Amino acid sequence: MGKLRKKHNWKGRQQSDPQPSADEEKTEVVVELKDGSILKGLDESNALVLPSSKSKKNKSSLPPISKKKPLTKKQKKELQKVLERKEKKAQRAEILAKLAEVQLPESELKLLYTTSKLGTGEKLYQAKRSADEVKDEDSGPKISSVSGANRKRKWEDDDDDDDEEQKAEESSDVDTSSDEDEDEQEDEVNNTTDMSECKETSSVCQETKREVKVEQDGEKEKKISDQEKVQKKPSEPAIFIPVDRSPEVQEARLKLPVLAEEQVIMEAVRENPSIVICGETGSGKTTQVPQFLYEAGYASDGRMIGITEPRRVAAVSMSHRVAKEMNLPTQVVSYQIRYEGNVTSDTKIKFMTDGVLLKEIQKDFLLQKYSAIIIDEAHERSVYTDILIGLLSRIVPLRNKKGMPMKLLIMSATLRVEDFTENQRLFRTPPPVIKVDARQFPVTIHFNKRTPLEDYTGEAFHKTCKIHRMLPPGGILVFLTGQAEVHSLCRRLRKAFPFRKGNTATAEDEEAETSEAMRKFKKAKQKKTVSLPRIDLDNYSALPVDEGDEDREAGIGDEEDGDSDLDLGDDPADAEEKADGSIPLYVLPLYSLLAPEQQAKVFRPPPPGTRLCIIATNVAETSLTIPGIKYVVDCGRVKKRFYDKVTGVSSFKVTWTSQASANQRAGRAGRTEPGHCYRLYSSAVFGDFTLFSEAEITRRPVEDLVLQMKDLNIEKVVNFPFPTPPSTEALVAAEQLLVSLGALEEPPCTGRLKDMQRAKLSCPITPLGRAMASFPVAPRYAKMLALGKQQDCLPYVIAVVAAMTVREIFEDLDRPARSEDESSKLHQRRARLTQMRRLWAGQGASLLLGDLMIMLGAVGACEFAGCTPRFCENSGLRYKAMVEIRKLRGQLTNAVNAVCPEVGVFVDPKMTPPTEHQVVCLRQIVLAGLGDHLARRAQGEDLVDPKWKNAYKTPLMDEPVFIHPNSALFKTLPEFVVYQEIMETSKMYMRGVSAVEAEWVPQFLPQYCHFGSPLESPSPWFCSSTGTIRCHRSSTFFRVGWQLPAVEMEYPEGLERYRLFAKFLLEGQVCPALKKHSSHLLSNPSIMLKTWAKLQPRTEAFLGPLVSKKVDCREALHSVWKTEEKFLLTAYCQWLPESVHQEVAKSWPPL
Repeated sequence: MGKLRKKHNWKGRQQSDPQPSADEEKTEVVVELKDGSILKGLDESNALVLPSSKSKKNKSSLPPISKKKPLTKKQKKELQKVLERKEKKAQRAEILAKLAEVQLPESELKLLYTTSKLGTGEKLYQAKRSADEVKDEDSGPKISSVSGANRKRKWEDDDDDDDEEQKAEESSDVDTSSDEDEDEQEDEVNNTTDMSECKETSSVCQETKREVKVEQDGEKEKKISDQEKVQKKPSEPAIFIPVDRSPEVQEARLKLPVLAEEQVIMEAVRENPSIVICGETGSGKTTQVPQFLYEAGYASDGRMIGITEPRRVAAVSMSHRVAKEMNLPTQVVSYQIRYEGNVTSDTKIKFMTDGVLLKEIQKDFLLQKYSAIIIDEAHERSVYTDILIGLLSRIVPLRNKKGMPMKLLIMSATLRVEDFTENQRLFRTPPPVIKVDARQFPVTIHFNKRTPLEDYTGEAFHKTCKIHRMLPPGGILVFLTGQAEVHSLCRRLRKAFPFRKGNTATAEDEEAETSEAMRKFKKAKQKKTVSLPRIDLDNYSALPVDEGDEDREAGIGDEEDGDSDLDLGDDPADAEEKADGSIPLYVLPLYSLLAPEQQAKVFRPPPPGTRLCIIATNVAETSLTIPGIKYVVDCGRVKKRFYDKVTGVSSFKVTWTSQASANQRAGRAGRTEPGHCYRLYSSAVFGDFTLFSEAEITRRPVEDLVLQMKDLNIEKVVNFPFPTPPSTEALVAAEQLLVSLGALEEPPCTGRLKDMQRAKLSCPITPLGRAMASFPVAPRYAKMLALGKQQDCLPYVIAVVAAMTVREIFEDLDRPARSEDESSKLHQRRARLTQMRRLWAGQGASLLLGDLMIMLGAVGACEFAGCTPRFCENSGLRYKAMVEIRKLRGQLTNAVNAVCPEVGVFVDPKMTPPTEHQVVCLRQIVLAGLGDHLARRAQGEDLVDPKWKNAYKTPLMDEPVFIHPNSALFKTLPEFVVYQEIMETSKMYMRGVSAVEAEWVPQFLPQYCHFGSPLESPSPWFCSSTGTIRCHRSSTFFRVGWQLPAVEMEYPEGLERYRLFAKFLLEGQVCPALKKHSSHLLSNPSIMLKTWAKLQPRTEAFLGPLVSKKVDCREALHSVWKTEEKFLLTAYCQWLPESVHQEVAKSWPPL
């Protein structure tokens, strides 16, 4: 209890205790107060003894342990024990210090797992547990520093108990000073013990755990294991599916960082329904995690492992890669993308695009075929990825409830983890996040001193030239924003470093290299080695020494004069003129619209003696691993499609990328060896980038998603758990469009304001909407397909919709040419394409279908010719797009047959052009689908301003829009047109234009028109074929108030319609059997329409029953007569003389 005594002024308090040996001290006090006569107010009774310091001096002058008694045997034994323990501690510390010198580093230790724990239920991965569980299993064995600390605490408590025993014995002793000293000594020993323990616990918590009190721990563990046996379910045997991999693959796998985390990942998967794996680029998560799940038996029992990728290229290449690694056929590891796939009944691992899985959810909401779903590349935040995560966050708990557990793994390189873990609407209990740390190889980042704002392609050219001339071998990957920039830079680089002299055009296609060129290359290589004597490859400083320092400082933002690191010494103009054939560069483009066989070239090794250089858009940013890339040049920009939320105008804008994307790009350099990333912007600019890319769902129209979700019976889309929800305006606009297309029921127009607003965002789907949702195209095009079966137009509608869905079917022949030869070739091809367009557009009625007729002609001609690459090239068509259209036509044909089997439509390769009548029908179908995309030619009042010359006006925009010069209707300029979309370039241009007639608008788009009251001339009439009342009404279009011609239509609802029906019924027009009585009528039927009609009782008697039973057409009247035969008999008899009543009664109802 030495610790407890050491309170404030403990010695002072001790002296005040009554002691038997205190006589001497009293005499000392008397000596102090000898002249008490001088000190007034002080006498012997006063307890204040001020000069206490003297007494201390006296005490210190005494010999320190003069009166100390020798220790008892028991005390000696106790002290001996303490000293022995202290000595042991000191020896252990020494041994551990020696061990620490040869111990593995902490990072490697984490990867090891003790074999003594195998099969004991010990887990490396600790799941989050409730407080009760923690109480139950408090003393259970855990691998954590906390358990070591707990043991230390118990150890100290035991020490304290020993102290108490000692104190109890010593308190019986008479000599207090020896007692104190003993306690002080004991305390010293305890303190040193504590300190040595503190030093050790941090580094040796594992050792103490195993060594300290082994017997006690063994007993506790036995008790706990007994408790666990009672509480937990009987443990199931571990499943392991053997995989026969080749030694090379196994060796390569072991180097991947994700493999070290296999046990942690699999324990997390076992413990949790959903987990998030956040692994840097190159960690191997895309290829390895599906293999972990396969080996753990998630693909047994007839279930599959599904992996979704945002891009088709990734889905196909990953399935091939995993099949190769696992040494399994493609029937087992398969892929499924929009138009193709090799999935069989034996498939165990299925790679697919996220849209494919969304379609599967529509058919089978619980996804019963799958035991685990992996969402890969979640950081791309594509719309379908977001929707899938939202849906799966609900499907997983549903499956668990039904006793068919399913696992969800969300994988990403760079992820805003908070969107998933902190989103309570998405996951009620946050999923654990497993970080797979290291990228495979280190990548050195180099920033520019200055940021080129305009000519970043020029800067990329200079940087690539410098890398190629000065740095060791290794592939170069350059990131640019679009197809045109990619081709432009490819051309400049091929010119600067020709791969084969005098044959640059076909250079990329030739794989062989002559021996002479090899000799030249070797000479060049030797020269290069001589010119770079001081490159320090160990530090990966990828520059000569004179520029290296500047390069290293570039990232710090040291603003000294001097251009960007890696700047060319010569003038850019000179650089382009001097072609250096001694160091050939094998330049390849890579972008999404490139033909697949061209894309595949980037994965092949370059010809011997050349350096690979790939110029790519952000398609190369994701999970594609291009072998041999060592240098990345990043322009820091990305081209994105932006939509105006109000007008729907889309435009491509080049913007800065995000920090996460920039890091993804840098990661491409470290996939196969240590690399370098050269950023064409300063570190200050990088600091201003947004941290993550904006989710796609927040910047695009969402009507297709809303329709798909309504089809899944999610009526209140606003309440859907989106990881990042779209804006309410976007959802309102989407529902309005779907209501106008007839896919959703109209919300009520009357009632409380709150209810009406609520109903606006929860409109139920209609049968037409369900049919539309089954077509894999945008809702506008789906409406066209739903209407297409009239006049046998369906094959044409399918072809047009396929062409409109697949973008860019014509080649871009306006690009600048590399040489004069190519320039003349391009000129010839442009002339040929113009001629073909004229041919496809046709004459007369066909011409009015406009650009859609050209698309239809192109598709028909291509199919007729067998869809060969040669035909496409000669006709200026993109072969890849035509193949995609062909596949989409097949898919749409199957979908239409599934919805409406009686149509029996098929893909006809020898499709004849549509007849004149069919063209008119197609134009009307297009108008019905694209009704909100109507434009009218600028009228007189606008033409005062010259900018409105040949322009069109749209309902939602104040700016003029124009027909593109390439359009078939550019010279015709019809009054009303519908367009596919508006693209903003130098002007606002309409794409996919088709002419429509003004009188069609109120007929096919009544939802967009405001109708006036029925015209008096011609007066309303009864239509005997439909049994309804018809009239003519004039109308205006939408908010813009364009006057439209009067058209024939059904008479509007209201009391007036009942009066007209009564008049026509009395005249005998509704029921011809009553015509013979019309001459006997007591009053003229026309008085039903008079304002004073109420004055005659018979008018009210006749009108009342019609209104009460809502009879305003022939069909309604017949249905009432089926249930009530005497309906209207008495009222009708009031209009006839009594002599006819019996005859009428006999023949009633007059059907």
